[in-house]
Amino acid sequence: MTSGRDAIKLTDDETLALLGENLKVQVASNGPDGVPHLTTLFYIVRDGKIAFWTYGRSQKIRNLERDPRVSALVEDGTDYFELRGVSIKGKAEIVRDYDAIYSIGSEVATRMVQAESFEALGDLGRETVEKQAQKRVGVIIHPEHVATWDHRKMV
Repeated sequence: MTSGRDAIKLTDDETLALLGENLKVQVASNGPDGVPHLTTLFYIVRDGKIAFWTYGRSQKIRNLERDPRVSALVEDGTDYFELRGVSIKGKAEIVRDYDAIYSIGSEVATRMVQAESFEALGDLGRETVEKQAQKRVGVIIHPEHVATWDHRKMV
């Protein structure tokens, strides 16, 4: 029988389910003064990795260009015995290829509005993503350490 920390870990399937159920990730990069720079972003999961897009001139991108170390947190629950989460430490890959940025942005936009498909967003959605992809970059977080918890397993 497992106990302690191991008893509340999420399985791989549970981790993917939690990431699929939530829309926002908190991402921390290292600021120029050494203080963590924390932001909240909409994200997708691609090949088991968190990916998002953001403005190419944002502080977080300047930080990641200088130091690719990143941490990310997806969590949910309100009561202590409902808390679940995935905390990731890793390296950020900045994606600058327009087609790849467009692909990430299309998936993020679809998830944000909880549409059945990108096509459901219509011409306005497509045009908006096309314009935004010109100003943005994609980021893929390559995990080096993942910690998970599910306090529902405690009861």
